[in-house]
Amino acid sequence: MVIPVPDEGLGNTSYLVDLGDGRALAVDASRDLRALKAQAVRRGLTVAFAADTHLHADFLSGAIQLAAEDGARILASAAGARAFDHEGLREGDEVDLGGLMLRAWATPGHTGEHLSFLLVDGDTIEGVFTGGSLIAGGAARTDLLGSEQVETLSRAQYRSLRRLAELPGRTAVWPTHGAGSFCSAEPGTGRVSTIAAEKAGNPLLQVANEDAFVAQLLSALGSFPPYFLRLGEINRRGPSIVDQAAAFVVPALSAAEVRGRVADGAVVVDVRPIGDFSAAHVPGVISIPLREQFASWLGWLLDADTPYIIVRNPDQDAEEIRWQSLKIGYQNLLGELTGPWDGPTSTIPLVGPGQVGDTAVLDVRQDSEYAAGHLPGACHIELGELGMHADRVGGEPTVVMCGHGERAMTAASLLRRAGHRHVRVLDGGPGEWRTATGGHLREGA
Repeated sequence: MVIPVPDEGLGNTSYLVDLGDGRALAVDASRDLRALKAQAVRRGLTVAFAADTHLHADFLSGAIQLAAEDGARILASAAGARAFDHEGLREGDEVDLGGLMLRAWATPGHTGEHLSFLLVDGDTIEGVFTGGSLIAGGAARTDLLGSEQVETLSRAQYRSLRRLAELPGRTAVWPTHGAGSFCSAEPGTGRVSTIAAEKAGNPLLQVANEDAFVAQLLSALGSFPPYFLRLGEINRRGPSIVDQAAAFVVPALSAAEVRGRVADGAVVVDVRPIGDFSAAHVPGVISIPLREQFASWLGWLLDADTPYIIVRNPDQDAEEIRWQSLKIGYQNLLGELTGPWDGPTSTIPLVGPGQVGDTAVLDVRQDSEYAAGHLPGACHIELGELGMHADRVGGEPTVVMCGHGERAMTAASLLRRAGHRHVRVLDGGPGEWRTATGGHLREGA
């Protein structure tokens, strides 16, 4: 039995395979092992094998943690030159799982050392863990190792997808990257698939030739968080073991202590819902509401070396904040504000979809979202780029918007830090504006 363990925030899926004898195989496990471990405990399983398809760029691997806690054998590409104990696999190598067999296929493209793992039962290939190679409706991006390698990796991705497509149609496809992942070249709709379904519906398997494949793949590449450029090397060296007893102690800081830490270079991150932040917040803080996508935006907007302090509501889980930070290697959480804030506060008003009127609009969604439909006349700067381009926003009153309001509030808080005083946030997105006003959205860049 193969149990998908999705991470909706990062758009990835790990897998737990019940080997039928009380042991399990984990594939592409994240450093945040809570959901995977819960599945294992529910089924009375111990993780005996931890396989990684590639050196992940969007999360830290949990394989070393599984080795320390469960005694798991780590399986990974020999070409990845990992600097810790593991079983290095090459093309065609097989690992006996105790009845089932795991067979390594070299499928470079997303990364140069990428492997796919075929799960084989006797003479039958049950499925293939494709990591960032063939994914539901597309293929993972090929530009994470620098511009000089993009074309070479894209052509390798073409050949890898063609090879995988030759598997029997009934073969299950279990990708790591999927809908919502910035590693995906195309936004997909599903997590898992089959070879037959991909041959029938994956546009990258319909192209006429390798050159057309490369052009189509590269045309779909959007932006990605800068922390992607550092996690691969951390995974190669091996992430540190998380001491769970110590990791989740978030020190309490008074208002005076927070001011002192900020004076020394710390950043305050307010994780409360946008309504609470709108009503009152500490001046100069960054709003990143705690939700499934918290880790992505923390990693996009803060440098990993920047110490930060959290402001949260009592009903928001400090452990969740900690885990989301740790899975992308953010370990400089100094503490959280506790007790009253004894200084002035700021507000950023929320406006309803029917209240925008003729006010200038800044849309901070991703390029593809903006092109699919935006308010007429809206200025567009992706949230991840706003810190470098805040000067493009004029001094006139501006309504900031995204798909729902969370990214817009983050953007408004960044603009306030940059000195823009007259910002408001749309409570909703383009669909709500269209419904409220009867207006028509514009398409294209």
